Amino acid sequence: MERKVSLPVSVYALGGLGEVGKNMYCIENDQSLIIIDAGVRFPGVEFPGIDYIVPNYTHLKNNRNKVRALFITHGHEDHIGGIPFLLQHLNIPVIYAPQLAAALIKNRLEEHRLLERTRIVIYDEKTVVNVDSFSVSFFRVTHSIPDSFGVVVDTTEGRIVSTGDFKIDLTPVGPDIALHRMAELGEEGVDLLLSDSTNAENEGYTPSEKNVYDSINEVFDNAPGRVIISTFSSNISRIQQICQSALLHNRKIIIVGRSMEKAVEISRQLGYIKIPDASIIPSQDIKLYRANELVILCTGSQGEPAAALSRIASGEHKDVHIAQGDTVVFSSSAIPGNGLMIARMINLLTRCGADVVTNSILSDIHSSGHPSKQELRLALKLFKPKYFMPMHGEYRMLLLHAKLAQTLGIPEENTFVLDNGDTLILHHNRVTRGYPVDHGNTYIDGKDINGLADAVMDDRRKLTEDGMFAITISVDAKTNKLLMPTEFYSLGAIHANFAKEIEECRLLVERAIKEKLETKTNFAELKTIVRTIAGDFIYKKTNRKPMIIPVVMSKN
Repeated sequence: MERKVSLPVSVYALGGLGEVGKNMYCIENDQSLIIIDAGVRFPGVEFPGIDYIVPNYTHLKNNRNKVRALFITHGHEDHIGGIPFLLQHLNIPVIYAPQLAAALIKNRLEEHRLLERTRIVIYDEKTVVNVDSFSVSFFRVTHSIPDSFGVVVDTTEGRIVSTGDFKIDLTPVGPDIALHRMAELGEEGVDLLLSDSTNAENEGYTPSEKNVYDSINEVFDNAPGRVIISTFSSNISRIQQICQSALLHNRKIIIVGRSMEKAVEISRQLGYIKIPDASIIPSQDIKLYRANELVILCTGSQGEPAAALSRIASGEHKDVHIAQGDTVVFSSSAIPGNGLMIARMINLLTRCGADVVTNSILSDIHSSGHPSKQELRLALKLFKPKYFMPMHGEYRMLLLHAKLAQTLGIPEENTFVLDNGDTLILHHNRVTRGYPVDHGNTYIDGKDINGLADAVMDDRRKLTEDGMFAITISVDAKTNKLLMPTEFYSLGAIHANFAKEIEECRLLVERAIKEKLETKTNFAELKTIVRTIAGDFIYKKTNRKPMIIPVVMSKN
């Protein structure tokens, strides 16, 4: 019998560690590289002007000849949203995805005119994919979107299991979680487990999706007028429950928001959302029905300025406006960093006369799709891994998950709390730390697929917080003399009564420039003098550090 060649396997994340979102995990040896998920992270207010945050793909581009396939666990944006950007940077021969995720990916690639760049193959729990020395199989999990799976990667060095996003919901909306397969894998032996950590701070069990249905019905029972429900467009299970409740209460459904319309259309085609055509009406027909005959389904549960709910609340939507007696429901939990935007949105809706319902102890109108501590304990007991790497979560969540594993008997030295770019090496069924790979963030602003660097974002934050000064000096390069007084232009940095201080700063800058012009110098040195003297002076007077932009004009 021919013995397989031993090739140490690297396991690392380019996104998803130390953050919620942007999931991308890689498994690599000397011959091949496979990727699990390619997501985006949605920016909060700390990223002005940014549409998406995706991983830095430098390491993948440097190893483009080894990239064999992308495996998708489910159809949420933080797992599939980065695919169009990834495909514009390197070739992915084939994408393996569950049925619903495959349809959502296909639609997204058609929008970006990238469908010809790759091949999309649908898998299920019976599929086995052989990629060089890797054998990849799948097990079904429950989550807040149908067709969610964990991934098993068998290598010559040992077995790696990734749970994907999951929760152990015993009364799910859709198929059951494959607990029997998880137990089988544990009996067969799991060398390294990667497991979802998003709810690792919460004790007990995550409530079932069935609980949410009862709460949604209660909202419908008590709403005197229109019900406006905002949730993620990819939360297909929740959308189905909302539609069921609308049908039960004889309400017509208006779908607002392009991403919501497309998600519902695709899910109806595949049978995941069941709504009669007659129950859906266009937004322009809203005036043909009484308020208590309508439910409006829209995006914007995170307070995003460009989403449908924001446009409705601000009066910018052409057909839908908030009216007295409306009930607005936020059927989602806040993504870390979005709390301020959500609070502003709630205040605006309340000011317009709406009754706003959010998830609370008194109102279970949202259930997380992620496992709480008891579910994490059960998963660890079923898989019985030799080594453990918490994934998908902020650092404190990863750390809590690792400590939880240690209470179940996994040695501390066998648990690894990593950052994006950190590497684990699997060799002869043993896991050790390796060398880091290139990683980081790429900020997508508009249509520029190359993204913006961290330095650009630092500049944007500085402009947002402290404003800017442009300082212009005019120099005669032949005589080394100033041609005219230094001019100051300010934006967002000082108040109107700062003229005396500006004149004082101008004199300091001119004095230093004149002294420097008496010696051999260049434009770069003159700019440094302007930036240093003006920056120090303004900080001393205002305790702020605005961006200083020196402009040197020369007469030859």
